Amino acid sequence: MTTDLVRRYDVIAIEDLNVAGMLKNHPLARAIADMGFAEFRRHLTYKAAQRGKTVVVVSRWYPSSKMCSSCGYKTPKMPRAVREWTCPECRTRHDRDVNAAVNLQKVAESSVGSAQPVSA
Repeated sequence: MTTDLVRRYDVIAIEDLNVAGMLKNHPLARAIADMGFAEFRRHLTYKAAQRGKTVVVVSRWYPSSKMCSSCGYKTPKMPRAVREWTCPECRTRHDRDVNAAVNLQKVAESSVGSAQPVSA
């Protein structure tokens, strides 16, 4: 997966997740441990460097899922169980994960220019 991502994109944004804290959540711990986030990040970073690509690591405190990707409104609190929400400012309906991905893309684009796919 890391090889495919590095081939396809010049810029890749990832969140700096608090994996140790996530492992304390027992219902999620096994799935998180099985994912190998640290190893994924390590592979992604070194492969990107080999190919002259950029990995933008976004702070774990950046409100990627709580901020409206349309107008920038930031919801003060949002429990993890909330998977969809409507922005009270612009009334845009969001899927939490898609909204976070759009916000991360905006951070990557503002950090280094453009996060467009590389032609194969």
